[in-house]
Amino acid sequence: MSTAQIAKDALDQGQGILRLAPNWVPRSFCVPGRRIRLHPDDYYALGGERGGIDERWFSSTTPADNGPLTGVNEGLSMVVFNDGSTTHQITLRDAIDELKSEIIGSRLWDEHQKWPVYSKFFDNKGPLPHHVHHSDEYAAKVGQLGKPEAYYFPPQVNNYGADYPYTFFGFEPGTTKDQIRECLVNFTKGDNKITSYSKAYRLDPGTGWDVPPGILHAPGSLCTFEPQKASDVYAMYQSVVNHQVVPTELLWKDCPEDKIGDFDYLIEVLDWEANVDPNFVENHFMEPKSCFGSAEEVEENGYDEKWICYRNEAYSATEVTVLPGRTVTIKNAGCYGMIMMQGHGTMGASHIETPTMIRFGQLTHDEYFVTESTAQAGVTITNPSPTDPIVMLKIFGPENPDWVKSFA
Repeated sequence: MSTAQIAKDALDQGQGILRLAPNWVPRSFCVPGRRIRLHPDDYYALGGERGGIDERWFSSTTPADNGPLTGVNEGLSMVVFNDGSTTHQITLRDAIDELKSEIIGSRLWDEHQKWPVYSKFFDNKGPLPHHVHHSDEYAAKVGQLGKPEAYYFPPQVNNYGADYPYTFFGFEPGTTKDQIRECLVNFTKGDNKITSYSKAYRLDPGTGWDVPPGILHAPGSLCTFEPQKASDVYAMYQSVVNHQVVPTELLWKDCPEDKIGDFDYLIEVLDWEANVDPNFVENHFMEPKSCFGSAEEVEENGYDEKWICYRNEAYSATEVTVLPGRTVTIKNAGCYGMIMMQGHGTMGASHIETPTMIRFGQLTHDEYFVTESTAQAGVTITNPSPTDPIVMLKIFGPENPDWVKSFA
């Protein structure tokens, strides 16, 4: 069966909703926080040399950049189609390449010729090094796209805060470029103490942060839902974190060959004014914002939809809660990826269920991609539980009209 036929049949079977397989990604420099529902025996399923699995990527057409050992299709979401007793899988990227605007709509296809975002659970037991994602200008120098990203900390996967539930962002106002340049020069001399010039903010479940390109950040140890642009570009500026040495090659990752060794270039990559912004919290913290005006309106409609990531036009995300025992039809202006956080029921023709535990390689019913036409027509969700809500997270593409209407 051809890729095009599988894509069409999967779309027909789901009545405009594609079922996706769990997409696990290891990181050699991370220690899993073990909160993403993967079976305890499977966090090193890809082998010790690959590192532990501390990420699950959602609705991804972006390959992971994990060095020479990166597996085939690593980071790419797979569409699942059941043909009787046979299960077929193709990448979401190939499905969109075949069906184009039939999946993501003409607005996104005409402008991007792909699904230009993805999201992930980032689930690390400790903090990450202070690092930066490049802007489009600097990422283009190595043939990549820039990478803004956003954070939301779902309560359902944050039963504990792990080792360090605080994130460093940028630098204290008054920090100079010369001070940071000296830290980078000292990268190979032990702890370069770059976070001495930064400030750590406590991370609270049910809230989030916006992190545009060019801002240094050292993500803390809450399990994080991360919408982001379709890129895996970064460079590590901190040499030792949580007693672990950061390889020097990561300081120069995604740096043009003729700029390797040029510490002034590393400073140039930073959005300096954003890093030393005295109003950083005001400009980057995100409290969820309901689409409805009151609790009474939520009760009347049977569901709530809250914006959880809304400060960057490159993507947006919402949290949907369907009240116990209710059937609702929810319309959105654009296509979206969805991951279940809590509950079970039906969504259109699809069964949806939040797993308690997942074996590596197991197929689930907790992740789907909703086409634009289906989202616009409305998706009917039924929650059969008399006591428990259904909770799901959605990620939308750039300049989603719903987002523009609410926040532009």
